[in-house]
Amino acid sequence: MTLKLGLMVPANNTTMEPELLDWLPGSQCRTLRIPRGKGLLGPAEIPAYVEQALALARDYDPAQTDIVAYGCTAAGFIGGPVRDAEIQLKLAAITGKPVVTTAGAMIEALRHIGAKRIAVVTPYLDLVNERLRVYLEQSGITVLRLASFKAETTDELAAITAEQIAALARETMTPDADALFIACSQLPTRDLMPRLEREFGRPVWSSIKATAWHAERVLTGKAAVAA
Repeated sequence: MTLKLGLMVPANNTTMEPELLDWLPGSQCRTLRIPRGKGLLGPAEIPAYVEQALALARDYDPAQTDIVAYGCTAAGFIGGPVRDAEIQLKLAAITGKPVVTTAGAMIEALRHIGAKRIAVVTPYLDLVNERLRVYLEQSGITVLRLASFKAETTDELAAITAEQIAALARETMTPDADALFIACSQLPTRDLMPRLEREFGRPVWSSIKATAWHAERVLTGKAAVAA
């Protein structure tokens, strides 16, 4: 099934739309870009960011949209599972369409593959990494090891390459982890994940892959994206 996706991402995100469409071939995507500053999102910036997202969501045409993806991982998990669910419900009320959040998709995908103990790669600073760890643990998933690029600006985030991600993933993956998760929908991951899965012999997921998988599953009850 091809989807008409409404994608909401931070204004700097250049990765998520093309990778989503690669995971969901034949689908269409209308992307709304949420304004933000040069620094990475933290707890202080989230309330204003969310309000801008809610205002922008009114621009979606229900006739041209099957489902909306709120595609900023950090803006979902920083407030915790309850706040992420609240944002999802508000966006659904505004758009009149099903909504998936990338943070929620991360949890759904990890639960689907039975991953209870994971390794994590992120680009975030320590405070945000700690919020991610708490979000996962509140959802029943233990973080065995987390490594980060600790990008301080959107320019630093955009400069992170797939090969750098693969190298950090190899340093981070542990023998006792059920899976590796690469958090952040700006990080390029589409081409490196099959290679890492072969190397590790275990699942490797990313924010973008989880969003594609969950969006298709919500609409159709199944997903062509391999779990």
